[in-house]
Amino acid sequence: MGSSSAFRDVFRTEPHAATGVSFARFMELALFHPAVGYYTSPTRRRVGRDKGADFYTATSFSPVFGELVSAAAVGLLAGKNPADYELVEVGAEPGAGAFRDVSTPFKAYRTISLGQSFDIRGQCVLFSNELFDAQPLHRVIRRGGAWRELGVVLAGDELREVELPEMTAELAAAADRLPREAPEGYHIDLPLRTVPLLHQLIDQPWTGLFLAFDYGRSWRVLAEELPQGSVRTYSRQKQGDDVLDRPGEIDLTGHVCWDWLVDGLQQSGFGEALVESQEAFLTKRATAAMEAIVTAEAGRNSRRKRDLMHLLHPGNMGQKFQALHALRE
Repeated sequence: MGSSSAFRDVFRTEPHAATGVSFARFMELALFHPAVGYYTSPTRRRVGRDKGADFYTATSFSPVFGELVSAAAVGLLAGKNPADYELVEVGAEPGAGAFRDVSTPFKAYRTISLGQSFDIRGQCVLFSNELFDAQPLHRVIRRGGAWRELGVVLAGDELREVELPEMTAELAAAADRLPREAPEGYHIDLPLRTVPLLHQLIDQPWTGLFLAFDYGRSWRVLAEELPQGSVRTYSRQKQGDDVLDRPGEIDLTGHVCWDWLVDGLQQSGFGEALVESQEAFLTKRATAAMEAIVTAEAGRNSRRKRDLMHLLHPGNMGQKFQALHALRE
């Protein structure tokens, strides 16, 4: 595993760097530290479909993705005039966005990038794509019939994963969510920071549609069916399992827990919150927009048709990603 000297210098200043910093704090530094964070770099090319970028998202298939989501959002507003709503995209890369090349029926469109303050009010369609998976996760492992929190130490110039002597306060407050029984060595990566982020977005004075695309699982699956956890790295379109590799230089991400986000929405005045596969969501809710693309490109193996298939096909993005939506009136 490797790490830049700049990141090691930052990590070395952390309290308990030599005895154990929580993995959530390590991940926070690796992604968001103002000097060495992966997402704070103004020059790093993170998103794109070629090997010069680290990963691609559904927004890499704009304008097709934006057209489909826009059409679906209009339907989910249940007969309300979309011209009364502002379309707000949270987490867009600087200078980018799912709707940047799309003509939408909404009264305005703006983006809020990571690190910018949230100011959301009035009637809105609040959209995000792969926002919640970028939040730091706590890691635990089952040892000797108990859950132990995992952390990171700097030994000389080498980062190592260790078991912390006790849980951090943030994890201890949520420890009752952990299963009472689990196989020895079972890992769980807990996306605890996603819930406060959700409330930063929905506790503001706005009504309308919440729509988030991401990849995640139910709590049951995270706690019972992913024995190695869900945290992974992405670099140059390749997934990696060495979560301490080159912090600050490559993406570090893990599954969200859809159950927690559904509960947060419904406790904050939203109606029924539904999670659907990306394939099911777009197929059911953007049928006319898809048919228009297929009709316009009939007889040709066009870029737009290929983009459409990539977004829908179960072997590509159709089943790997999900959409969470709920309405607050």
